[in-house]
Amino acid sequence: MTDAQATAESTEQATVSMFERIGGMVTIDRLVESFYHRMDALPETRVIRDMHPADLSSTRQVLKRYLTEWTGGPKLYSPEKGHPRLRQRHLGLSIGNAERDAWLTCMRGALRESIEDTAARAELDLALSKLADWMRNQAGNPHDMQNAARP
Repeated sequence: MTDAQATAESTEQATVSMFERIGGMVTIDRLVESFYHRMDALPETRVIRDMHPADLSSTRQVLKRYLTEWTGGPKLYSPEKGHPRLRQRHLGLSIGNAERDAWLTCMRGALRESIEDTAARAELDLALSKLADWMRNQAGNPHDMQNAARP
């Protein structure tokens, strides 16, 4: 590949949303279904399954709308829910390292199962890992400790 081809490919990737790169709504649907299947099936994720209602239908739809918008697809989440404020919305749940890790176990398995583009999958994994880490709200969260140290 020439430098010009690499630059053109890089520019094209920058203008194509992650939503489009991964295959759009079909992939988001597959990703979310795989995620919740894992949450139901894996004993090590019971800690997060117990935080959810028995019927996950509504929860699935919310995550599908959120991920669609978050990846650059149609705005399906914010018109209904407003700003995501994910951490605020989850404050009623105790989220520590175990919960973060269980969530990432489900999501990483779903990413592997649903997204063929390895570069896109790696980018999503990194972004979702940062998000999951940020969601921790138990005492000792390094994010909260950093904020407390500021004058």
